Amino acid sequence: MAAGGRASGRPAKKKGPSKGTGGQKRRGLAGKGSTPPAEMRHWYKDKARTERIAREERTGGTGTRRPAAAGRQRRSEDAPEYIGGRNPVLEALQAGVPCTALYVAQRVDNDDRVRDSIKIAAEQGIALLEVTRDKLDRLTEGAVHQGIALQIPAYDYAHPAELVELAQDAAETPLIVALDSVTDPRNLGAIARSATAFGAHGLLVPSRRSAGVTAGAWKTSAGTLASLRVARAANLTAALREYRDAGLFIIGLDGGGDTDIADVDLLTEPAVIVVGSEGKGLSRLVREQCDVLARIPMATAAESLNAGVAAGVALYEVARHRRL
Repeated sequence: MAAGGRASGRPAKKKGPSKGTGGQKRRGLAGKGSTPPAEMRHWYKDKARTERIAREERTGGTGTRRPAAAGRQRRSEDAPEYIGGRNPVLEALQAGVPCTALYVAQRVDNDDRVRDSIKIAAEQGIALLEVTRDKLDRLTEGAVHQGIALQIPAYDYAHPAELVELAQDAAETPLIVALDSVTDPRNLGAIARSATAFGAHGLLVPSRRSAGVTAGAWKTSAGTLASLRVARAANLTAALREYRDAGLFIIGLDGGGDTDIADVDLLTEPAVIVVGSEGKGLSRLVREQCDVLARIPMATAAESLNAGVAAGVALYEVARHRRL
């Protein structure tokens, strides 16, 4: 035996937990709540930018809070439009498109198109504004702008009768293009290019369920809308009826027409070429106003033509007949 004591013969008791020790780390085990969203974290790098954009959207940039609206607000008809992109902006300025301001992004990469646009704007007395790319994104509603955009005022539509007066003042045989249910502004712009190229005196569009002269139309027209008048009618059928009463013949483009466009004998007369949409074509009421329904002959593999292409083919035939 070891010196200094005597074995008891019983195993030693294990030391149990002390009273109250179970709560010593309760505070460390407590949760810290739900994880905050990214925009509430102090390291969120875009927090200030997000707050600024939200503030501008609430106040409209005026400092006065606007009432909240349910969903996206519809653009007012008298609101300005914006053309974005270096080629479209330069072409619009060269064509004399009416505009009020030229927006250029900060630290934009200057090329010949940007420099020429700035030079033309300065010569024409157009306001030049340097803005952030975020501002350009909002102005152009997310469209590709390449760091430059042109602000144009709302289009001033003519009265349908003015298009006939333009032809009479020029001592020319009236030629008008009417659009029935063409809702894509790019088609309107393409038709404007063809109408200008082949000597039409204007376009006629209905005020509802139809494309208007928007930034998209200006962009596609390559500036030709600056020299071609566009009239708007509250009722397209009534406007066509008035044209007929004034001595104009109404020629509707229709895939089911009885006569090829090249064989229509009214092309040298005062005429209105009516173009329908790709999907539905001419509406029933508009068809009833037409003096003739003409078709464009095509291969059987193609069901229909784009509205802009169909208008170009028909206007070429009119110009060809009038040159004979």
